[in-house]
Amino acid sequence: MEIVYLSAALKDLEWMRVYYTRRFREGGLSARNNFLATEKLILEYPEIGHLTDFKDVREITILKTPFSIIYRVTPTQIEVLRVWDGRADPGNLDL
Repeated sequence: MEIVYLSAALKDLEWMRVYYTRRFREGGLSARNNFLATEKLILEYPEIGHLTDFKDVREITILKTPFSIIYRVTPTQIEVLRVWDGRADPGNLDL
């Protein structure tokens, strides 16, 4: 199984990179490592994230960051829908 990042998730990843580059540079390496560890967990245990209010959509928090990975498991791949900044208005979450 592989992880595929949808276009909205790629834009979110760019925002996460900008955030750690401009606002919290000292946390960037730790955030990157925690992101990669979370990605690895999802690959090993696709059902690890908790179910959300959206049908068949799961969410897992990236340790020591305000971000989470929102994803869906299909028979052939794991689709990352968003890399969500938990400080944002949840009413703006568009899947």
